[in-house]
Amino acid sequence: MQASQKKVVQYLSEAQAAEHTLIRMLQSQIAMTPRGAYRTALEQHLRQTRDHADRVGERLQQLGQNGNPITAVVGAVESVVGQALAFGKAPIDLLRGSGGEEKVLKNAKDAYASEAREIATYTALERLASAVGDDETAELAASILADEEKMLQRVLREIPKLTDAVVRAEVKGNSSFDVRTTGAADAVRSAGEAAMDTARSTTARAKRTSRQARKVPGVAQVEGQIKGAVASEGDLAIKRYDELTADEIIAKLSDLSQIDLAKVDSYERKNQNRTTVLSRITSLRGDEPWAGYDELTADEVQAVLSEGDDDRAQQVRDYERTHKNRVGVLKAAERELSNA
Repeated sequence: MQASQKKVVQYLSEAQAAEHTLIRMLQSQIAMTPRGAYRTALEQHLRQTRDHADRVGERLQQLGQNGNPITAVVGAVESVVGQALAFGKAPIDLLRGSGGEEKVLKNAKDAYASEAREIATYTALERLASAVGDDETAELAASILADEEKMLQRVLREIPKLTDAVVRAEVKGNSSFDVRTTGAADAVRSAGEAAMDTARSTTARAKRTSRQARKVPGVAQVEGQIKGAVASEGDLAIKRYDELTADEIIAKLSDLSQIDLAKVDSYERKNQNRTTVLSRITSLRGDEPWAGYDELTADEVQAVLSEGDDDRAQQVRDYERTHKNRVGVLKAAERELSNA
């Protein structure tokens, strides 16, 4: 495979991971949003996003990416188990913190951030594909980009209306939010039943793949930053965080995924704001070798490396040296590079 095609495949894989992450987010948000124009827009965009994921997947297949372990992981987000997780989280979020109107507004802000990331992803993909003469991929990216830009503007138009609803509910005491009209309870019940059926019928490998897919951080750093801003100590990947010294925390940071680093960054800034901790987080933050990398086991990373992609092996080696530093992964990366 030529270097130009490898790069296109990389960007397409990142776009596909982002689409699957957006599907999960939209499912959860729809379950928490009262019926009306905004919920209809979310439902329409969910259908659109599924179509985007399918079209990107088809293009990857055309470029010879059938059976790629990364694609298999991100694709499993659409499994029933993945949907159950997304819906199952909805009622918990709904009952925590402020009222329903505030929660829907916060979700809209998250949706706006996700759409902006999608726009950046497809802008880069279109530019890259055009530059290397891949007209088919460029046309695909341009088509999806137009849909994402329309949705971004749609969400932006809703934010003032949703803010007005927060004012009416939390300042004037006139709430318009009715949990019975969101469909969250039905969604959770249906998803729970489906998850039970899936658990009985799928193999251990399928379960493991689904679990990994649910964690694919298509927008890992953005998601982590948002979650960290509202996180409690118990939500962090580092246990007893508030009791640890700066040096003790720094010693644990290299083991964290990008999403967990972003969460700790936001939490630290909101609380003790220690320069040494924040500086170390900054040095560790960056793009994974590919979307979802942090959630893969050493064996799964080695399976990807065995495909013989020199650029990917280099990225894995550099990333591992500053993060998890797994011996087996580093040896596999070095082996692939020595065979280049």
